[in-house]
Amino acid sequence: MQVFHTAAELRAALAGQTGTAFVPTMGNLHAGHVSLVELAKRHGQPVVASIFVNPLQFGAGEDFARYPRTLAADCEKLAAAGCAFVFAPDVAELYPVPQTFTVQPPDSLANDLCGAFRPGHFSGVATVVLKLFNLVQPRVAVFGKKDFQQLLVIRELVRQFNLPIEIVAGNTLREADGLAMSSRNAYLGASERIQAAQLQRELAAIVAAIQAGERDFEALTAAAARHLKMAGWRVDYVALRDAATLQAPTPDNGRLVALGAAWLGKTRLIDNLESALGNQP
Repeated sequence: MQVFHTAAELRAALAGQTGTAFVPTMGNLHAGHVSLVELAKRHGQPVVASIFVNPLQFGAGEDFARYPRTLAADCEKLAAAGCAFVFAPDVAELYPVPQTFTVQPPDSLANDLCGAFRPGHFSGVATVVLKLFNLVQPRVAVFGKKDFQQLLVIRELVRQFNLPIEIVAGNTLREADGLAMSSRNAYLGASERIQAAQLQRELAAIVAAIQAGERDFEALTAAAARHLKMAGWRVDYVALRDAATLQAPTPDNGRLVALGAAWLGKTRLIDNLESALGNQP
């Protein structure tokens, strides 16, 4: 596996490649990231992973400075997973001048759910992903479903810019108690880690109720948020949306997604679970 720190090195290595599969990450990798690399291998070769903590997607007071940087350990995991190339630029390499040109996703995607609590976040995500797409020029790019809203933002980015890239979604990997794997789980204290799986359980309860025929979506999400608050969480949102658009669900939606974001102490956790209406497969 080769590791590059400059765009020129990366472009030289990928010259003439037509079937590249790309996995963008912020590093501090866990088994969920490894599963995305393994998925990418089934869709294209060579596999390129990027490791870059992107300042554009962090707001004031967020954890950009303390986000774990673990490049050596990350490269070991990627090499073991069969990744061919790693692109690990510093901020000055990817943003050699102030990034005054940015990608602005539609308000319906960017300013709702997580976007309502992290203004500018999805613009930062879309901007860096477009830059990385331009550098790697992949045929396939793999994103995890854990960041469900991000996945839809990237799909819309590809569609509206007519990019010749297939977006492949990787399923969320979970710990034994159901907690979605996340680099930020390392922030949790011991007691918080035990409690953290409650977010997934509340979303699972919403999905179970929907499968049983319940259609009072507002009551289901309100109950889940109330349970979290009673247990000491600070809830940003619990919501039920159309899985294809993230718009409010209607009775004829084929698939829904239950999403939640909430804080345990100083750690913000997100999760989601998809569901068909009724007994649809």
